[in-house]
Amino acid sequence: EISEMSERSKQNVAHGLAWSYYVGYLRIVLPRVKKSMEEFIRANPNRLACRETWKLHILVPLSCDVYDDLEKADSNIQYLTDLTETTLTRAGTKKRVYKHSLYAIKDEDKKLWHCAVEYATPLQSLYAMSQDECAAFSREDRLEQAKLFYRTLEEILKGSKECAGTYRLIVYEEPGEAETHFLSREILWHLRQQHHEEYAMYEGNHTHTPSTTLNSLELDLQISESDMPQPLRSDCF
Repeated sequence: EISEMSERSKQNVAHGLAWSYYVGYLRIVLPRVKKSMEEFIRANPNRLACRETWKLHILVPLSCDVYDDLEKADSNIQYLTDLTETTLTRAGTKKRVYKHSLYAIKDEDKKLWHCAVEYATPLQSLYAMSQDECAAFSREDRLEQAKLFYRTLEEILKGSKECAGTYRLIVYEEPGEAETHFLSREILWHLRQQHHEEYAMYEGNHTHTPSTTLNSLELDLQISESDMPQPLRSDCF
C-alpha cells in the first residue's frame, strides 16, 4: 500500500534516478577520468593546460531538454575526440564500453577551451515522462523533479570520496528567449572559474560564488530541506 501511494505521487522519481545514475554510471567512470585525461595530455600537451579542468563536466538543464549532438545545440561547441575507453563486464554484457567526448569551446575572442562534457542522461527520462500521457507527469512536475535530481546528485557526489575532484555539475535554467550561444557561455563560465581556482590555490586567494549559474543554495530555497523524497507540489514556485 505504501509503495502504491509513493508510485501515485511520483515522489521517488528524481531520488531514484539520481542514485541510479551515480551507482550505475558515475561511480564507475569518474574515478577513471583523470587517468584518461593524463593519457590524452601525453599525446596532446597543449590542449588541457589547466589541471582544474581535468574533470567530467555534467550539464544539468532544469528544462530537461537534452541534445544528443552538442554541436547542434551550440555552434561554438565542437567535438574534438574521445578519451580513452573503459571496458568492463556489467550485468551480463561482455566488454561494455564507457567513454567520454572531449570538446573545444570557442569564446568571444575565438580562443578555444577544451573539456570533457556531457549531459546528465537521466534528465531524458524526466522529459520523456512529461511527454507521455501514461506517466501523468506535468511540466511543473518535471521542473520540480529536475531540481530535486540535481540536489540529490550533488549531495551523493559530495559524500563520495572516490569521485572527489573528478566532476563539475553545471546546472542552469535556459532563458525565455532563444540565445544562440547560451550553452557555450555557461560552460565557458565554469572553465574560467576553474582556471581562477587553480590560480587561487597557488596564490592563496579566494574565489567567489558563481553568480550566473544556479547553485545549491538557490535550489535549497526552492526545494524542501528534508533529505527524504517529497511529494510533488507545483504551488511552491
